[in-house]
Amino acid sequence: MNASVDPLRIALVGNPNCGKTALFNRLTGSRQKVANYAGVTVERKEGRLQTPGGRSVLVLDLPGAYSLEATSPDEAITRDVCLGRRADTAQPELLVAVVDATNLRLHLRFVLELARLGRPMLVALNMVDLARRRGLEIDTAALAGALGVPVVETVAIRRNGADGLLARLDVEAAAVPAAPAQDADLHAEVRSILARSVRTPAVRETVDAGIDRVVLHPVAGPLLLAALLFFMFQAVFAWAEPLMEAIEGGIGALGAWTTQALPDGVLKSLLVDGIFAGIGGVLVFLPQILILFLFILALEESGYLPRAAFLLDRLMFKAGLTGRAFIPLLSSFACAIPGIMAARTIADPRDRLTTILVAPLMTCSARLPVYALLIAAFIPERSVWGLFNLQGIVLFGLYVFGIVSALVVALVIKWMRRDKSEHSLLMELPSYRLPHPGDLLRGLYERGMIFVKRVGGIILILTVVLWFLASFPAPPDGATGPAIDYSFAGRIGHFMQPLFAPIGFNWQICIALIPGLAAREVAVAALGTVYSMSGSDDAIAAQLGPLIADQWTLATALSLLVWFVFAPQCLSTLATIRRETNSWRYVAISAGYLFGLAYLASLATYQIAAALGG
Repeated sequence: MNASVDPLRIALVGNPNCGKTALFNRLTGSRQKVANYAGVTVERKEGRLQTPGGRSVLVLDLPGAYSLEATSPDEAITRDVCLGRRADTAQPELLVAVVDATNLRLHLRFVLELARLGRPMLVALNMVDLARRRGLEIDTAALAGALGVPVVETVAIRRNGADGLLARLDVEAAAVPAAPAQDADLHAEVRSILARSVRTPAVRETVDAGIDRVVLHPVAGPLLLAALLFFMFQAVFAWAEPLMEAIEGGIGALGAWTTQALPDGVLKSLLVDGIFAGIGGVLVFLPQILILFLFILALEESGYLPRAAFLLDRLMFKAGLTGRAFIPLLSSFACAIPGIMAARTIADPRDRLTTILVAPLMTCSARLPVYALLIAAFIPERSVWGLFNLQGIVLFGLYVFGIVSALVVALVIKWMRRDKSEHSLLMELPSYRLPHPGDLLRGLYERGMIFVKRVGGIILILTVVLWFLASFPAPPDGATGPAIDYSFAGRIGHFMQPLFAPIGFNWQICIALIPGLAAREVAVAALGTVYSMSGSDDAIAAQLGPLIADQWTLATALSLLVWFVFAPQCLSTLATIRRETNSWRYVAISAGYLFGLAYLASLATYQIAAALGG
């Protein structure tokens, strides 16, 4: 066999939180590609590596699973790939079962299930450094003998932490475990293996237990969670300001340099009023989005998120959700699409559907440019009690508003289906660990590139389309108003305005709502394009924030903020709901109730604010 032509196909498989994906990143580095399995929205991650001996290896990172008796789409994919049942994925030649060395009692049960498949296999004993620090003594040779397969130690977060696994992959022969009897008691077998291969230290207070006494305390725990979230949203404004100013200045300088030699005309208008006014107005918010992602990734890597799910389980259950919905909903703060997809881990179909329907109410990062624009324009930048940023407090309040709205909607769904069931939340609490800087940087890079590609792709296209609609047809001879009033966009905006006038939207906002259907952040680009083409030369030169602060009322700004809390202005999210539920009915329900809530909430906000003098 020519190794360079026919690489060894291996699959990393294991329980969630075993460090499997960190090991995948360590092995493959930048040689990765991410897609979806055919027919489903489960993520497919593949990568390549070359062993020290020159052997080419194709690595597949399978979704985390607790059992081959699948209760979710993720587990079904893992089972089917291991059994060779998927036509779009070749059966792996070697299974690498990744286990958490600090939690073998849970993870070995799955290893024994994999052994029943009769496939070549080895075990990657991950996080052995943490196990040693806790006083666990693991006899690797005895563990390998008990399992009947090689066992190699790995520390996925260290530079050379996968060297033992790479060396093992150079070995031609792969061991096939002796499968236990089908009726064997796996729990008893795990206890027997642990007795032979693991020596547990004398009973002592572990670091995890000490931290959990505070983190999971019924009073201190929720207060700590609220403080973490509050600090996160303060940082979004406080830390990002210098970077935003640098990007804004750079884009302005680039625009001036690019267009300085061009005569006035269609091309210069396209560059200045279309591309730079549109894309530049969105790209400036990249630092805030990356700061938000940094906190979410750090909380996930540290092992804190499952504890937060445990803390909120009772509250969420009263509202018709489950603690398992916390992580999908928290993921929706970044983007509702992965949040909706993450609901696949919820076994109960009704709980899963409820989570999918309320996920769009979480304040995704696409809303952040709109929130940041309006907050910066209408909320004074001043401190509160000498500690907190008022703009950050308002942003935190918008996030809380979205969370509370999601709980209320879930409660209504629970009441409508008359669900009086009880439940118990069973989930693994992984060990605490310091987030690895390399994994954080890789995660930030991936998410930053997704945002930039959206700016360079769909936002660029929509901005150019909007510029065309705002530029043509030209005003008739003798026209006295701004040219945009006579364009296609102006006509559309004026046609829509009577419907949105009760909630305080002018015709420029109405225009921005249309491309905002494709992606929420496009609304900022659209406003930049519309205002740059509808005002005087002084208005064109002004930044969008000061411009709208001068022309809009506070009531209009508050109404638009509330609109973006609810309105489903993202066709990709609706498409994901269709794929995950396999039903257009739920797409219609989701879009209908969100638009209805958006209009009613904005109507109440605008009328009340206007009555109070706003």
